[in-house]
This record gives sequence, structure tokens and C-alpha cells, in this order.
Amino acid sequence: MIRHTVSFTLKHPAGSDAERAFLEAALVLAAIPGVEQFERLRQVSAKSDFSFGFSMEFADQAAYDSYNVHPDHVAFVRDRWVPEVERFQELDYIAL
Repeated sequence: MIRHTVSFTLKHPAGSDAERAFLEAALVLAAIPGVEQFERLRQVSAKSDFSFGFSMEFADQAAYDSYNVHPDHVAFVRDRWVPEVERFQELDYIAL
């Protein structure tokens, strides 16, 4: 199992309609075949200055690879992520 996570901050003002629209649009990722346990998360720790996170799981590397090239993921990254995300950090995990 691979847990794919990304922490990020948007260019939009906190609580704005644009922020809400981005987070709503991200639900398209949950419907991509192979995506399990998709979560949209609000970061609450004072130890990090990122605002949000996405987390999802994949059964194996093949499912993760398929997600990365899926047209819905490619379109989301191109049309929403690149223009609207200020900065991010992506981490992928496997259990020890």
C-alpha cells in the first residue's frame, strides 16, 4: 500500500469562494480508479505553515502510476493545481 500525501497553501484568501471552489473541485481525484481513502484536510498545527492537505491510498505502485497519468488527475493539476497553489510538499509513504 502507498499513502500519497500533499500539504499545500493556496493563493486564495482564507475562507474565500475561490478556496472553497478549489477544495470542491479536488473531489474529482477521489473518483479516479485505484484511489482509496481520499481525504481533504485542514492543517491545524502551529508547527507548519501549510493550510491544507490531501491524503489518499493506493493498493500498489501500478495503481499509483495509473492515477498519475489519469486524464482527470492531469487536468486537475494543469487547470487548478498549477494556477491556484502557492506552494506545496508532497510525501509518499509505505508501511514499514
